[in-house]
Amino acid sequence: MLLKKIYSALILFIVCTMLGAQKVELHTLFSDDISIRAIQVWDQKIWYAGTDSKFGYVNFRDSMDQKQIKLFYKNLQFRTLAQNKKDFFAINIESPAYFFKIDKKDMRVKIVFRDTLKTAFYDALKFTDNNFAIAFSDPATNQKLNISTTKNGGATWNHCFQCRHFPILANGEAAFAASNSNIASKKETIWIATGGTKSRILKSQDQGCNWKVYETPFVQGTSSQGIYSIDFFDEKFGVAVGGDYTKQSANIDNIATTIDGGETWQTQASGKNAGYKTCVKFRPGTKGKEILAVGDGQVELSIDYGKTWTVISEEKGFYVCEWIDKDTVALAGKNRIALLKFLE
Repeated sequence: MLLKKIYSALILFIVCTMLGAQKVELHTLFSDDISIRAIQVWDQKIWYAGTDSKFGYVNFRDSMDQKQIKLFYKNLQFRTLAQNKKDFFAINIESPAYFFKIDKKDMRVKIVFRDTLKTAFYDALKFTDNNFAIAFSDPATNQKLNISTTKNGGATWNHCFQCRHFPILANGEAAFAASNSNIASKKETIWIATGGTKSRILKSQDQGCNWKVYETPFVQGTSSQGIYSIDFFDEKFGVAVGGDYTKQSANIDNIATTIDGGETWQTQASGKNAGYKTCVKFRPGTKGKEILAVGDGQVELSIDYGKTWTVISEEKGFYVCEWIDKDTVALAGKNRIALLKFLE
């Protein structure tokens, strides 16, 4: 049931961190019976897609300004959300997978593509510019990720069965539909992170036509282990986080960084972080030095390029994060959307 107009009971936390005198403030903007694993920021609003076919926004400057619609008459689950200048796009998990286009001006909904493969389970969706976007689903019987792309702003989509040199995945290797962030891009380069029996980085430098695969030192070997989220500051420096969903306090080999565009990875803070993480983002305006990561049970910050991490909030139930500006980050997850503000 929708829990509307309870903003007088907003949860407010002031958390003193070990980062000198720095403090953060966390307050809830939106509450509902919903699980949110994909958000976008646009027009002073946090836009979300979640369970029960729910799609909508909450204004981060005025939380009373919000709207929610249902994208489909059936209760679909969404773990992807992306945008270009004109529209939002969301794809439900499980088959058949519908590609929804939502007009930013009037929130009119249109289905622009259907994936009827029985193995369809879309993990992530990303626009690299206003015209090109890529989405990927778990492997089909050919042991390759099911890639779909658009080159005309999402008007039409195509399966990329013609992709050359796409790596064959190991048995039990796939990707996690955790926060729509196990994909990243800079200019023409796209990175995809896998997990499971193998946790690797797939890299394309020509909009998904040709791919190379790189090994990582990440925890891997079972279906719950591996990389859950990646982000790149530029074409060389990137970060990956994850761990083991079934052992969320485990913190060995669950953070790594790269300085060569994802070809090699160095483990960071192994055994010295708070554990399982589902989303990671570079903090704007810090030249790649500061990085924020969220897990199901904590929010952590690194101020030294990912080498060390400090818990700045022990709030549970956040799966995804998106920076609004240098000092404000949107968080979403189980039943709510919140703002985390850095006070100093």
